[in-house]
Amino acid sequence: MNDIYIIGEIGQNHNGSVELANVIIDLISKPIEESLFNLELKGMDAVKLTKRDLNYELSASQMDRIYDTPNSFGRTYGEHRDFLELNDEEHFEVYKHAKSKGLDFVETLCAPSCTSMFKYFEPDYLKVASRDLTNLPLLEVLAETKIPIIVSTGMAGKKELDNALELITKYHNDVSILHCVSEYPTKPHNVNLNTIPYLMENYPDYTVGYSDHTIGISAPVAACAMGAKIVEKHITLDRRMKGTDQAGSLGPDGVNRMIRDLRLLEQSFGEKDIFISESVDGSRYKLERSIASSRAIKAGETVQESDLHMLSPGDGYKWADRAELVGKQAISDIPKNEIIYPKFLA
Repeated sequence: MNDIYIIGEIGQNHNGSVELANVIIDLISKPIEESLFNLELKGMDAVKLTKRDLNYELSASQMDRIYDTPNSFGRTYGEHRDFLELNDEEHFEVYKHAKSKGLDFVETLCAPSCTSMFKYFEPDYLKVASRDLTNLPLLEVLAETKIPIIVSTGMAGKKELDNALELITKYHNDVSILHCVSEYPTKPHNVNLNTIPYLMENYPDYTVGYSDHTIGISAPVAACAMGAKIVEKHITLDRRMKGTDQAGSLGPDGVNRMIRDLRLLEQSFGEKDIFISESVDGSRYKLERSIASSRAIKAGETVQESDLHMLSPGDGYKWADRAELVGKQAISDIPKNEIIYPKFLA
């Protein structure tokens, strides 16, 4: 199968609002109409939110520092972060809306205590943020749940990834690895998409994907062309909205274009072979060349190679088949610059 699993990461682009999160879910779940080919393309497969416990987030001094920026939702950074948090019940509301739209629900849990939401629901996948790939106590709590885990490598090398996988796989093997660069936005020369085939070769037992922080949609499409089976991308309703992640996310038009291009890519892989597709029959007839007469050939004359050249349409003899014509006798007049068909020869 060449299906691509597309995750729309809301993160905290909901700005503390369940209603806003649900509107974003409406956006990413709707099918995309491709009018040129009369196709209805499936929307995203999953939505992702993030849950933090601010008691296990930053040092006291960092939480108490004044946060005076255009993106601030509070006087201090702690107040800002608290404003952006949805509680367990609110996550459950978003979860139910995602399920009503046919989406899987992915949750990044940033502290062991965040598993408190499991009294309301269990996500379909747990996502480990790259900053927590070395947070082995958290990984152990997440792995113990036996819920499938997706890990990002944005701040990790091979050693860090191997340590994380060794711990998780003590509990289960349902793990996916996303190549990621934790630079926001990621500069083109830092994207390093060749990590994707590296991961596929060195971690063949795991599904490999790509978590994207670049501007635009070309990197996710290229990543999937290189073999990535999962794409994660930040999404928003308006890139001009207040919030540090909004400007680096995809707005509605970008979301639609990325879904369209990835879904069309799914259909484009085909098979590992070279062959003449039936779909090009019309083009072959119109454009390909066939052997034609370079002069008027009278009935009874013998056809010589010097009498031949190539013209369209393409439904006649090919040059490689000219031995089937040369030396044959014309049984009717063949005008100059006409395709020579078998019916003209004895």
